[in-house]
Amino acid sequence: MDFAFTDEQLMFKEQVIRFAKKEIVPRCQEHDFKGEFDFQSFRAMGEFGLLGLHFPEEYGGGGADVVTTVLAGEALGEAGVDGGLTLAYGAHTFLCADTIFVHGADEQKKRYVPKLLSGQWIGCMGLTEPDAGSDVAGMKTRATRQGDEWVINGSKIFITNGPIADVCLVYARTEAEGDRHAGVSAFIVEKGAPGFTAGKPLNKLGVRTSHTSELFFEDCRVPASAMCGPEGAGFLMSMQTVEWDRSALLAPFLGGMTNLIQRCVKYAKQRQQFGRPIAQFQAIKHKLADMRLFADAARGLVYRIAWCKDQGRPLNHLEAAVAKLFIGDWSLKPTNDGVMIHGGYGFCHEYDVERIFRDCRLAPIGGGTSENQKMIISKMI
Repeated sequence: MDFAFTDEQLMFKEQVIRFAKKEIVPRCQEHDFKGEFDFQSFRAMGEFGLLGLHFPEEYGGGGADVVTTVLAGEALGEAGVDGGLTLAYGAHTFLCADTIFVHGADEQKKRYVPKLLSGQWIGCMGLTEPDAGSDVAGMKTRATRQGDEWVINGSKIFITNGPIADVCLVYARTEAEGDRHAGVSAFIVEKGAPGFTAGKPLNKLGVRTSHTSELFFEDCRVPASAMCGPEGAGFLMSMQTVEWDRSALLAPFLGGMTNLIQRCVKYAKQRQQFGRPIAQFQAIKHKLADMRLFADAARGLVYRIAWCKDQGRPLNHLEAAVAKLFIGDWSLKPTNDGVMIHGGYGFCHEYDVERIFRDCRLAPIGGGTSENQKMIISKMI
């Protein structure tokens, strides 16, 4: 594996950082305080090409490899873009648009992918349920065939972009009996479909600019052509999708850690206590060293998955679970240390370390809990 970036990749990363600092970052704090989704920034990301970076140019994408795509996500975090917007971007691009592109019929790809990549439409994925989070195969939402239609009944919860999505890729059980894993299928449901409604945004601890809600399907009728991929292939599709959730969606977090380290170093040099900068105290030095150690280890794990994808490996569940578990559990210490380095100021909204601290609390939960990642890793080894 060679993780050395090309000059073109590094130039592109700097372009993303400059774009984000100018077009997005100035509004992050305000939207976080209000718990509002930043539609303006999301559309700007589409115009810049970030929403479809790894898609073919014929669909409006950038034709980039996965490593470059991850590098762009890291750049967003390094620039200071909040975790809510980057989460919305990841759910839209990797969990919804990419799945339609990889598994959808030509007609579906032509209808949905260009609109999603441009940011004209916002996408979401309906997978998690009140009684089926880590246990995806335990979902209860059902789709029943009636003539030329499928009738969907059930509910989803904790759906990123749920209240604002124009199109939802929803998973439902199409076989009542038999293999739990083989009886799940995927459907593309558009906003306004009869029987399809979204709940109010949930009031969350962190990633507050990302709107998350329940989804309800009450005799929701969709045409037979709305099925995405083969009938019964939904579980495998969701696992391929979740692999993105445990790799590329973590890229902004890598950049966010770099941003946090930069903030802490700057503050530690400026903050005076006992007649000298706190950067000279051993306790502060150790915290900064631990933060850098975590950032480098996490970066290597995420880029390993990106490299594997670029090599054509279809499934990288073990690598993805390792990266997700490490970042989810071990990120709690450096973000806590970032607050402690800032002292009382770190507890105040005006300092972004407080937001970074809150946003990272989702890492051990979303995309599969840390406990679930341990089960995956132990099973595969």
